[in-house]
Amino acid sequence: QVQLVESGGGLVQAGGSLRLSCACSGCTSRRYAMGWFRQAPGKEREFVAFINWSGGTTYTADSVKGRFTISRDNAKNTVYLQMNSLKPEDTAVYFCAPNLGGYYYSPSAYKYWGQGTQVTVSS
Repeated sequence: QVQLVESGGGLVQAGGSLRLSCACSGCTSRRYAMGWFRQAPGKEREFVAFINWSGGTTYTADSVKGRFTISRDNAKNTVYLQMNSLKPEDTAVYFCAPNLGGYYYSPSAYKYWGQGTQVTVSS
């Protein structure tokens, strides 16, 4: 069984940084690629970043490129999202999930979503 718990969100001023963590039991043993998504109020869930099982391949959305970095530590069953130079438009609930196959940027390729962690960036 796969279970995910996101953490690390909070309130930060524009220009600040946060590091999100996603602890996933069952993801490493199944060699899942992982993704981060976010959802702001009234908006659809959108792709943020992707990392394959080994960590050798990553993708980030254009809106966060150069500011956000995804990484993973398989020994700790954890995926991270380092977020720098945060902007008010980054405010959203952030989710992680394993990719079960399909386009890395499509929510439909993911399953076993966690409860999310709120990130709020004040101007």
